[in-house]
Amino acid sequence: MTFISLQDVFVRKYDSTVLSEFNWKIKKGENWAIIGPNGSGKTLLLDVIAGKWPIASGKITYDWTEPLRDTIELASNDYSFNRIVSAGAEYYQQRFHAYESERAPTVRAILTDQLKPVGTVDEKSVSLKPSKVSEEALSEVSELLSITHLLDHPFVTLSNGETRRMLLAKSLLKKPKILLLDNAFSGLDVHSREVLRNALAALSKQGVAIIMATTATEMPSCITNVLELNEGKVEKQSRIADFKAKLDTAHLPKPDPIKLEHFGHPEFTNFEYALDLRNTKVKYHDQLILDNVNWKIAKGEKWALSGANGSGKSTLLSIITADNPQRFANDFDLFDRKRGGIGASIWDIKQKIGHVSPELHLYFPRNTTVFKTIASGFFDATGVFFKKLTDVQIERVHEVSELLHVHHLIEKDFSQLSKGQQRMVLLARALVKNPPLLILDEPCQGLDSEAIEYFKAVVDAICATPERTLIYVSHYPQEIPSCVTHFLKLEKGVVIESL
Repeated sequence: MTFISLQDVFVRKYDSTVLSEFNWKIKKGENWAIIGPNGSGKTLLLDVIAGKWPIASGKITYDWTEPLRDTIELASNDYSFNRIVSAGAEYYQQRFHAYESERAPTVRAILTDQLKPVGTVDEKSVSLKPSKVSEEALSEVSELLSITHLLDHPFVTLSNGETRRMLLAKSLLKKPKILLLDNAFSGLDVHSREVLRNALAALSKQGVAIIMATTATEMPSCITNVLELNEGKVEKQSRIADFKAKLDTAHLPKPDPIKLEHFGHPEFTNFEYALDLRNTKVKYHDQLILDNVNWKIAKGEKWALSGANGSGKSTLLSIITADNPQRFANDFDLFDRKRGGIGASIWDIKQKIGHVSPELHLYFPRNTTVFKTIASGFFDATGVFFKKLTDVQIERVHEVSELLHVHHLIEKDFSQLSKGQQRMVLLARALVKNPPLLILDEPCQGLDSEAIEYFKAVVDAICATPERTLIYVSHYPQEIPSCVTHFLKLEKGVVIESL
């Protein structure tokens, strides 16, 4: 029996047609994986099914009469699901500021809707309505997603992977009949991915229909069918067994060596060590996030930084990128200059670093063009800058955008892009000033498999010089570029391996 049906559907987003001539039927008992290149329409298709984006023409029908909000849940992958939570997460460095955790709601408050109004001064003077979420339901979902130990933590202190599990828990507490997931595995460590796979299997057995935008390599066991998209159209529909039988990694593109010529030697190479961290500690209230971390990276070394969600990776990087106020309480050198010394200001440091991270993506302003987004990398601004670009800088923006295959998007607003396209634009922003140190924190989140292989090839090519230093973070060993030769692993804020 058909559960949901899309017939000759056309969908426009802003000034572009994203989905066209779209025909698809979902039957009861089926769980679908939606795959396709970045920009093929996967995320927008989920929005359409959830009733969050209108169709221009065609027809979409559902085999029930209840309102969509009571039957379909689109799991959020950002903080837009709640006005109060969004207000508490208004800038991307927020999780590294101790005072933010004092005013931010706890995971329990978010999941139970027990949130204080924005700007509350005296919490005791605010009476909240009883929660609609029972302790039994909260306990069940928290255990299912392994976040019970996080319930009383302020949400801004969560790691990227922990935040994703919290957001999924928020969706599951609504007890939907259909669960829509957008790249749910992105940013999760090995344990968290296993937790999610088991959770989806359990939900499927309970009768919840699963529809998820994902990649060919990340399909949980509950998936029964695969929908392949290309340029907003249905390219193929198949049963999971048939899809796996024909799955292959065909031709993968390589970066143009001519376009890579300008990346041979970075700016600012007059240093011996990119960083020298000595007994670095970061503590929020009674919680020790980093405990006596020592890390020395010589110019030209290529490092992979690993560790489970919540192990302290992003906090460690925030010390290096000058985004964490507790850097002033620690002893370290960056580019051979002691913290706080001459030539070691925040902007001196940032000028030598190209950086991308899930947090930067999450909080980056959407109302700016792709061109300005990339160009903001020259000034370490988040999309808005007031300096006039030189002709050389303008040319550089175009060069980098072509290298990463986003030049055709150069005049579009950042908000008009798919999440995969947005991530590639932010990667271009990190490369635009040709920095001596690249810090790439889970750079391939949201990229399709072909884009991941292409980006790895770009990283290998621009790091093929003893003048370039690299710190690369990924939970997936297959995403780490071949140029990486050194490894540091964290566990609960402590270095447990350094090679």
